[in-house]
Amino acid sequence: MNSSSTSPASQTAAVTSEDLAYLGLDEEGHLLDHTQWTPQIAQQLADTLSVKLTEQHYQILQQVRDFHTQFNHPPTTRPLIKYLMKTLPEHNISNQLLQQLFNTGLVARHVNRIAGLPKPPNCL
Repeated sequence: MNSSSTSPASQTAAVTSEDLAYLGLDEEGHLLDHTQWTPQIAQQLADTLSVKLTEQHYQILQQVRDFHTQFNHPPTTRPLIKYLMKTLPEHNISNQLLQQLFNTGLVARHVNRIAGLPKPPNCL
């Protein structure tokens, strides 16, 4: 994650929809190039779900990105939850918690999108 003295949740630099258009999104709102992701872009993507990202969100998003780096694909729901339970045990991760935090029933799809990653395979 960000190694500066401020947490991603406290960074307030706005990213506009023009910025997202410049970066490029696919037809479902996923970044075309996941290396362009920043915490500010994550917040802009989260705004589409009416979610204000907190430090807990950013910790989850970083783990989702780490999963992608480690396994070379975006996680689907069950592997995502198992991975988060292992890497973030202090958060008591469950599907219900992720639905609540990210304001969606399509957890894997939208968590990957906010994390700047492609839609997982076999995802509706």
